[in-house]
Amino acid sequence: MDLRKEVLTVDEVSAYSGMKKSYIYKLTSSGKIPHHKPLGGKIYFSRKELENWLLQNPVKTTEQIQMEAANRVAFGKEKGGVKA
Repeated sequence: MDLRKEVLTVDEVSAYSGMKKSYIYKLTSSGKIPHHKPLGGKIYFSRKELENWLLQNPVKTTEQIQMEAANRVAFGKEKGGVKA
C-alpha cells in the first residue's frame, strides 16, 4: 500500500489497520469511523482522519501515571486545579 495516498479504500484500510473488512463495514454503518461515500457508492477514507481516529484515547504508560502522581503529591495539584 502506498502510504502517500490521501484517500483509502476499505481494502487498504483493512491492510493498514489490521481490522477485518467486515468490522470496518460495521464501524461505517454505525457511524463510528470517519468515512466518505460520494454519490452513495463506494466507501472511502481520508488517511489523516483515519490516523487521528486510530490514535484517539491514548493509554498512559505506568511511568507517565507515576510521574503525574508524584507531581500531584509534590505540588498539591488535583485534577481541575482544585486541591482536595
